[in-house]
Amino acid sequence: MPGADPADWCTGATPAVLRHRAALLGAARGFFADRGVLEVDTPIVVNAPVSDVHIHSAQVTFTDGAGQPVQRCYLHTSPEYAMKRLIAGGLGDIYQICHVVRGLERGRLHNAEFTLIEWYRMGWSLEALMDEVEALTRTLLGPRAAALASERLSYREAFRQHLDIDPFDAPLQTLAAAARAAGFTGESADRDELLELLMSARIGPALGRGALTFVHGYPASQAALARVDPTDPRAAQRFELYLSGIELANGFHELADAREQRERFEQDQGVRQRHGLEIAPLDERLLAALAAGLPDCSGVALGFDRLVMLAADAARIDEVIPFPIERA
Repeated sequence: MPGADPADWCTGATPAVLRHRAALLGAARGFFADRGVLEVDTPIVVNAPVSDVHIHSAQVTFTDGAGQPVQRCYLHTSPEYAMKRLIAGGLGDIYQICHVVRGLERGRLHNAEFTLIEWYRMGWSLEALMDEVEALTRTLLGPRAAALASERLSYREAFRQHLDIDPFDAPLQTLAAAARAAGFTGESADRDELLELLMSARIGPALGRGALTFVHGYPASQAALARVDPTDPRAAQRFELYLSGIELANGFHELADAREQRERFEQDQGVRQRHGLEIAPLDERLLAALAAGLPDCSGVALGFDRLVMLAADAARIDEVIPFPIERA
């Protein structure tokens, strides 16, 4: 390539960091092996993308011998749908360490292609899963973990502590004013959009300072594939883990109701249409698996690259992966 940087072929991660990364991958597999969780390996190329308006799926087009397109597929943004089909088929406790791809994501903490550790526990409560997420995180952080406290607070408590706002009761105008104070210059009448902006811009960066901080009880409108809390219909049985202001994991008490899941997917499609985003067919195989019977379970996805960043005291994700998207 004329004019290219002569060192463009080289990794930006040091050999020591890549060896550290390899050791953490081995430690993660050992962690699950010791606990009797089965490793699985599902396809990266899938027929149906996620409907979530905030997640952008990369497309793959297969062609015939003449170069004409014959099938459009997607690179998975998470192995969740396929793993749930395996669980519905009776496989039990499973985990996967895999590369996923999410379009339009690039920055200090983002690369379009990244590594997830995702796992599911049969019959577990969200509290039990948080315990296990903490145990794995401490194992992979190594000596640094000894100095970290453990903190669990509700989504509502997080907003009250950091913004003095009740996210469930505050008027839309109050949320909009807080968003403007955070630097948001757009106009939005969408409550969830404002809440998510405030969480990402103001609250999240303040969480996990000296502690592994779990935030639970997200709004039911942000439940995604999680159950609604039976004790508070305004909240979902969902948590996120933060450390040093970085979101590391997202966990659900998994929704098993195929009808309700279809309704949520269709609502997502309506939002995507209003935003001018692609609308793809729903994953009917996932919905059929839920209808056949998904065992009661809780599941979580953990961003492995970000955890390596923290374990290696790196400032950017580029420092802990072999090649970022620009040099892949």
